[in-house]
Amino acid sequence: MSNTKGMKKFRTVDLVYIALGAVLITLCSWISIPATIPFTMQTFAVFFVLSALGGKRGTASIIVYVLLGAVGIPVFSQFNSGLGALLGNTGGYILGFIFTGLVYRLIVQFLGKKLWVEIFSLIIGLAVCYSFGTAWFMIVYTKANGAVGLATVLSWCVIPFIIPDLVKLGLALTLARRLSPVLKIQ
Repeated sequence: MSNTKGMKKFRTVDLVYIALGAVLITLCSWISIPATIPFTMQTFAVFFVLSALGGKRGTASIIVYVLLGAVGIPVFSQFNSGLGALLGNTGGYILGFIFTGLVYRLIVQFLGKKLWVEIFSLIIGLAVCYSFGTAWFMIVYTKANGAVGLATVLSWCVIPFIIPDLVKLGLALTLARRLSPVLKIQ
C-alpha cells in the first residue's frame, strides 16, 4: 500500500487546465518585440495562469512550458527552444517564472486569495524572477563577453520591463477575476 496521506493528486480536469495554461504561455511568448530581452506577453500569461488556475495548477503550467522548451519544442519567444535557450543569457528569466509561481503559491496559501495578496505575491514573484534572471544573465554574459556591471544589466534587462510588467499584472488579474465565475475553476 502506498502512502498518499497528505498528497493531493492532479485530477484529469487539472491536467487539462495545466496544459491550457502552458499553451497560453506559449502563445503569449510568441507575441514579441525583439530586444536584448524580447518584450513579450509571457509575463502576462504567467500572471494570468497563476491567478486563474491557482498556485498549484498555475505553477505546474509554467513547469510544463519550461520543460516543453527544454526538450526542443519552440515555445519560447521568437520560436526558440532547447537547452541552449535555457542556458543562454536570457534563460534565467524563463526559469525565474517557476520561482514566480512558487512564490505566488506559497504566499496565497498562507494569506488567502484576496486581491491585495495576489498583487503582493505576484510583485514579489516578479522581483524574484528579475533577481534570478539578472544574476543568470550576468554570469552567462560575463563568461562569453567579459565583465559587465549590474547597473548595465539592469538597464538592459529589468528597468525597461518594470512598468510594462506591472501593466500586464493588472490586466492579468482583472481578466482572471472576470473570467473566474465563467471558468468555475476550483
